[in-house]
Amino acid sequence: MEMKKKLEAIAKKDGRFSQQAVNFVYEGLDYTAKKVPDKPSHVNGQTLCEGLRKLAIEKWGRLAVLVLKTWGVKTTRDFGEIVYLMIKNKWMSAQPTDSIDDFNDVYDFQTVFKDNFKF
Repeated sequence: MEMKKKLEAIAKKDGRFSQQAVNFVYEGLDYTAKKVPDKPSHVNGQTLCEGLRKLAIEKWGRLAVLVLKTWGVKTTRDFGEIVYLMIKNKWMSAQPTDSIDDFNDVYDFQTVFKDNFKF
């Protein structure tokens, strides 16, 4: 439980996103790394956003956009903000080629979670 407490503290201190959002992004990194065919040692921003999209749909279906919004996450850039918050607190690492901008406009939440949702 030590890990969870630290992530909670990070979320609380930052204040922009709920602890659930931070936990979800952390869980999503593991989920994404396991789903990528070549098992890379590093997952880039776009790949992580795609993994988070799939995980959110698995967990919440059409409610994904509502759940994420409730947690303060409204865009893929917000996923990046959470990632860089965790990088700053040594929970994740970045490559020199990585940028927060890798998370800009990867997809639109309304489009992927509502409009294009398939039952």
